[in-house]
Amino acid sequence: MLAKMNDVIKRYGDQMILENLSFTIRKGEILGLLGPNGAGKTTTIHSLCGLLPIDSGEISIFGQKQSIHNRNIRRAIGLVTQEITVCNDLTVVENLRYFGSLYGLKKERLHKSVAEVLAFVGLEEHAKKKPKALSGGMQRRLNIGCALVHKPKLLIMDEPTVGIDPQSRNHILEAVKKIAAAGTTVVYTTHYMEEVQTICDRIIIMDSGKVIAEGTMQELVKRLQHEERIRFVSSDPSPMLQEKIASIAGVKSVVLQGNDYLVTSSSGSGNIHRIMEIAQQHGAVSSFTEERATLEDVFLTLTGKSLRDGGNI
Repeated sequence: MLAKMNDVIKRYGDQMILENLSFTIRKGEILGLLGPNGAGKTTTIHSLCGLLPIDSGEISIFGQKQSIHNRNIRRAIGLVTQEITVCNDLTVVENLRYFGSLYGLKKERLHKSVAEVLAFVGLEEHAKKKPKALSGGMQRRLNIGCALVHKPKLLIMDEPTVGIDPQSRNHILEAVKKIAAAGTTVVYTTHYMEEVQTICDRIIIMDSGKVIAEGTMQELVKRLQHEERIRFVSSDPSPMLQEKIASIAGVKSVVLQGNDYLVTSSSGSGNIHRIMEIAQQHGAVSSFTEERATLEDVFLTLTGKSLRDGGNI
């Protein structure tokens, strides 16, 4: 075990953001941290990094108690923020030198690490350019490089691929896998389910400041193996239709997004015909299909929300 959050509570005024949050981070893994916006992911990350004091509970990292005063832990953590936090007045290589020096790297050690990271993020040909001259994807890569230059034991990446092109996204995902293979533990948050499925060894799903599920992708999907999912589109979606379907014996959840309904029901309940009949009574129905469980289904079933729903905490 590399790190642990144990019964962590964090409030902003009267609002509970983290409610007895507990989970572990295993050495060498890529841990996906998922949750709808407002679930408490960013607060969790800032607490892990020692940037934010918690109200109660305990966070331990590398066998030490984390706090806003523990510089030893912070020196061994790299943080890739949602926002690009490089210095626009410095060139690419100057940014890497600057961030390396902040972590105490000097002379030959600094020079060697900057050269290695520059090659790793694929920016050697752009070393003398300033960030504004780079594409959005290259700026993201530089942002990651600045968090890697001191060779952290734990790298925390908070939505590192927001707003970039597919080629840059693939480059970053491959880089994350290489980082973990080299021995760095990674905590990764994203609003793209396919990224989690591609790189993460284990997944934690948060909602309302609590862990509501954790495991490998296969373990999480297996939770729904005794359930069937029925998806349909109604020309006249309404709370009344949602309530009628939810009242059918064996139906576990009904998630409505726009005109699209996702119904989760006990396997073998024979509800497909009942659901179709009720749905058609409320308007024209199209795309009525049965689906196998996916990680997205698990997320929707547990949270009732899409991974890309709005609101950030």
